[in-house]
Amino acid sequence: SYSQLIAGLKKAGIELDRKVLADLAVHDKAAFGKIVEQARSALA
Repeated sequence: SYSQLIAGLKKAGIELDRKVLADLAVHDKAAFGKIVEQARSALA
């Protein structure tokens, strides 16, 4: 969920706002996927 993604990003030290995340999700799916993976790793 969105809240888990944000929590993972904070733990990983990644500071991106909602607007930037949305832009990446639409225009650069590969980069967004890598960011999501880093967030998941930080929560694991």
